[in-house]
Amino acid sequence: MSSFTRLDAVRALGSTRYDIVVIGAGMTGAGVALDAASRGLRVALIDAGDIGSGTSSKSSKMVHGGLRYLQQKEFRLVRENLRERQRLLENAPFLVRPLPFLIPLFGANGVASRALVKGYATALRFYDWAGGWRIGHRYRKIDRAEAIGYLPTLRADRLVAGFLYYDARGDDARVALLAARTAALDHGADVANYVRAISMEHDADGRVRTVHARDERTGESLAISTRCVINATGVWADQVIAMANGTPSAVITPAKGVHVSVSRDRLPAKVAAVFAVPDDRRSIFVVPFDDAPYTFVGTTDTAYDGELDDPMCSPDDVAYLLEAVNASTDSALTIDDVTGVWAGLRPLLAPPEGKTLSQRTADLSRRHRVIDTDDAVVHVTGGKWTTYRQMAEDAVDAAGRYVGRSPARTKHLRFHGTGPWRPTTDLETHLYRRYGDDALVILAMIADEPSLADAPIVNQPYVLAEFIYSVRFEMAESLLDLLTRRTRAHLHDARATLAAAPRIAQTVAPDFAWSEEVTQAQVAAYAELVAREFTAAGLSEGLRS
Repeated sequence: MSSFTRLDAVRALGSTRYDIVVIGAGMTGAGVALDAASRGLRVALIDAGDIGSGTSSKSSKMVHGGLRYLQQKEFRLVRENLRERQRLLENAPFLVRPLPFLIPLFGANGVASRALVKGYATALRFYDWAGGWRIGHRYRKIDRAEAIGYLPTLRADRLVAGFLYYDARGDDARVALLAARTAALDHGADVANYVRAISMEHDADGRVRTVHARDERTGESLAISTRCVINATGVWADQVIAMANGTPSAVITPAKGVHVSVSRDRLPAKVAAVFAVPDDRRSIFVVPFDDAPYTFVGTTDTAYDGELDDPMCSPDDVAYLLEAVNASTDSALTIDDVTGVWAGLRPLLAPPEGKTLSQRTADLSRRHRVIDTDDAVVHVTGGKWTTYRQMAEDAVDAAGRYVGRSPARTKHLRFHGTGPWRPTTDLETHLYRRYGDDALVILAMIADEPSLADAPIVNQPYVLAEFIYSVRFEMAESLLDLLTRRTRAHLHDARATLAAAPRIAQTVAPDFAWSEEVTQAQVAAYAELVAREFTAAGLSEGLRS
């Protein structure tokens, strides 16, 4: 099979004239690269970090219309979300799959508020009408017994009934990675992680013609020639806008979203659930991980003014989520139950000029915006993970004035790895849901060396062959890349992952050409990440135990 390596891409960056250089390899940037390359344009995609290492690996992992946006009267946004949800289900069927959602109805003396029931029924009816029905299911009301069957620890003393509706789930980091791989392997884009844009050089007409960058792995300087730049850097968009035009920018208002994971034994869930947060006009989600025995809870939605590169989960964040779960269940979760944490930043559009930001970032729009300042730099900002494809199409359409106009092809463009093969065993099913037809490569590796079928992390399905595959074919550059994004082991259970980290590092060391000293340093770097995240979240005692 074709390779997907930094080295080949970095070599090309300094010697190729591109139509478009995309800065930012999150979900939107990977989507822009795929859109542009599939139109026949010469495309480079670069990111200062790993593919999807920012917000795009730290979302709620749901491909959804946004039921709560109906409360904000964002009807057009909901329709767009549901349309794009369906396209992801069709274009990446092994990565994105339907997921039932339960809305429990609580009340007193076996009766729920009529206004509450009517409100949910009306919203869900509109949700289906707006496009939810395309998933193959419509919402329905269920009785108390069925609701408890889905979530056994629901507060039985207050539970009356529930509603069941459908959205979808997807591993956000892998969807971004597969979009980037599809752009490269199927459409000729040059993709390089760990390449940082430093500055832009303009021609006499004021248009950018060169992106000056630095290879963060080697320190090498690169001059990347291009006709156009698309800024898809999410919460870092203002930095690139300032880089392009030399003046400060305040287009983005970052909002922090935090999630925590717990063992499914403590919070059993056969479906996802929506829980109202007491004394707050918000809801949280409870979602079972796909093929690991953990459930995650999220998300918060708070204004953020810290370092963009390093958002952290705080003790207050953990308390907020656990209290919300405990208000609707008998699980009685405590900080000792938390096995993983993650925090990401939403790149929300700043309030319009003349308006001030309320304390509730949840009230800010999730719409996206494309900005063209006539300097051959197009900025795509705001938006949602679910609508990345539409954001990408709009951005490349805007770039058409610089590179020529042609129609988008991504509405029905299948991701790399989508094919006829289907799994027949548990291991094949696990691999198929992550790699599609490329799972056959991993299975061949295991056939040659059966020990690679070992799953080194307790209670997690990842086999050793997956880690080697990600080094050889998925542009992983470090143990952190492998544990936090190529697999989601770190999110499931950081303690168990840390215990297995030395064996995983030793397994991939030959492919990385790591010395024993470097191998140990890679394990130490992961241990430092775990300690930093758990300490920031007030979980350090649990880490030491």
